[in-house]
Amino acid sequence: MSQTVVTGDRTIGPLHLGHFAGSLQTRLQLQQNHHSFILLADTQALADHQGDYRQVRQAVIDVALDYLAVGIDPKKSTILIQSMVPELAELSFYLMNLVSVARLERNPTVKAELRAKGNEGHKVSAGFLSYPVSQAADITALRGTLIPVGADQLPMIEQTNEIVRRFNQTVGSEILHECQALLSNTTRLPGIDGKGKMSRSAGNQISLSASSDEITAAVNKMYTDANHLTIGSPGQLEGNVVFSFLDAFDSDSAQLTELKAQYQHGGLADAVIKARLNDVLQNLIAPIRQRRHELAQDSDAILSLLLCGSAKARETAALTLHKVKTAMGMYYF
Repeated sequence: MSQTVVTGDRTIGPLHLGHFAGSLQTRLQLQQNHHSFILLADTQALADHQGDYRQVRQAVIDVALDYLAVGIDPKKSTILIQSMVPELAELSFYLMNLVSVARLERNPTVKAELRAKGNEGHKVSAGFLSYPVSQAADITALRGTLIPVGADQLPMIEQTNEIVRRFNQTVGSEILHECQALLSNTTRLPGIDGKGKMSRSAGNQISLSASSDEITAAVNKMYTDANHLTIGSPGQLEGNVVFSFLDAFDSDSAQLTELKAQYQHGGLADAVIKARLNDVLQNLIAPIRQRRHELAQDSDAILSLLLCGSAKARETAALTLHKVKTAMGMYYF
């Protein structure tokens, strides 16, 4: 049975191979037989880019171009801009009254991000801290039932469902619906430096618009096995970034299995597996980069598409908000 899919990223910016290996491929599959909303969270992105509004605006365009270039079809998936659906912000405000500050601070995803900020953690904005509520509003307003996420986002889905249950209990009616997380078949892709996951903030990503030279340079920098000192010495697969990428993107599984066996036995140079990965990534990214370049020539068409998608999303969000305000008794005439 078809379900409504809602997905998006809070820290919007150009997409990279980590996105493609994970939730992006899932989104491409789901749009074939599900009703999909893809949210460009510009409002929430301001929590990390306060005062840099132009950067957020450009990021919206960049992400939209990436989505379209990889095959997201606006006839099958509704791409919307968060700030252009004001019902999301209004619903967020109502839902905030159902969640304590202490509960938000206990959210594992929020705690991890606060730790990452180190000594700057005490300076976080209320908007940053209330991200789980904002996400709950996005999901519930658009009637999302299936949410593609990474494993690190599971606490967000859990908290969304907590908020749904709390709201329904408060008004005494099943107005909002719980949702189900959908994890990608591919685990999080490591950064090219082997330090944690691939991310823009860490600068260890390969973007979907990377040039041929940028791809080659990134592959050459990739961590393999520090103990693989000679061609003849056995190599380790675990923690080997090159093989992690080959697992994610090399479609010739039989040949890849042979390469792994040879590498583990000894007799295969790092340069050989890097050359193979370079070919794989060049073939993957080249058509995406070309399509993106073509789409970028008509910025008005991209903005028009986003306007149409946002207007369509507003219809769904407005209906949800009407039901919420009716249940809360907030119509006075």
